[in-house]
Amino acid sequence: MAQNPPPSRPPGWQAEHANRYLASDGEDGHLWEGVPTLLLTTTGRKSGKQFTTPLIYGEANGAYLVVASRGGAPEHPQWYQNLVAQPEVGVQVKADKFQARARTANAEEKPALWKQMAAIWPSYNDYQTRTDREIPVVILERI
Repeated sequence: MAQNPPPSRPPGWQAEHANRYLASDGEDGHLWEGVPTLLLTTTGRKSGKQFTTPLIYGEANGAYLVVASRGGAPEHPQWYQNLVAQPEVGVQVKADKFQARARTANAEEKPALWKQMAAIWPSYNDYQTRTDREIPVVILERI
């Protein structure tokens, strides 16, 4: 399988996006390139520090969905590795801030959830062709 690099964005774009989102309670940043985003805060599995990442999201059965694509890179994103180690996470959707439990969609759930997320961001299908790893769909359930 071809190993293409993920699309290039300017350094620091995620931090800048997260800062705008936080400063405006999501008024500036909730929509990014025409799609909805949330802020996910995970605890570093090695450092114990808090990390906040803006992510495209969908909704299903009262939960939020995010995709651990990392643009099709060969390794899972750090935020995903962190939530596997510590599944209690912080989530912000617009001004709504809450704690959630994160879990990876199982084999029965994933096909429908993947289709739903790829309808929001079709590039997810391209990202999957760039890597041999199975890209996870994560379900964020409010605690």
